[in-house]
This record gives sequence, C-alpha cells and structure tokens, in this order.
Amino acid sequence: MDTSKGTTAIRVECYAGHRAEEAPRRFFLGNREIRVDEIIDRWLDPDHSYFKVRGDDGDIYILRYDRTVDSWEMTLFSSGTHADTRLSST
Repeated sequence: MDTSKGTTAIRVECYAGHRAEEAPRRFFLGNREIRVDEIIDRWLDPDHSYFKVRGDDGDIYILRYDRTVDSWEMTLFSSGTHADTRLSST
C-alpha cells in the first residue's frame, strides 16, 4: 500500500446506478474486507470522485477515485468511537 502521499491504495468494488455513476459498495485494506453501510457524502473535482462512507465496522473513511489513472485511494480514516463521526469542516 502506498502511503507516501498520505493516501493508501485500496481495491474497491462498485455499483453503477441508473445514471452510470459508480458508488463504492465494499473495499479491501490488504486482506480485510469492509462493506459500505452508508454513503454519508460525495463530491467531485475535475479529476476525482470522493466518497465519505461509513463501513460495516462503524468507522468513517474518505475514498477517492482518480479517473485519470483509474485507481482508488483511502485519503482519510476516523474511528467510529468518537461522539462526532461526521468529519465535517463546517
């Protein structure tokens, strides 16, 4: 896993909805499988799609899909043990 840029490369399985937008359904950190229980938020920039998700382990993750190289990364992780797990900057 590449963590040199503060990110971790991951493998993600997605579901493409009626508008053909991919959304993560589960992802793998090494051999560990984490199912996505909730997509809390999502946003786009010109080259990336971001998803703030709650895993089946109760933790919060921000996953980034880089369309230019067709790869996924985990850019943020927060343990679900804190009272406020929304990770909002506002």
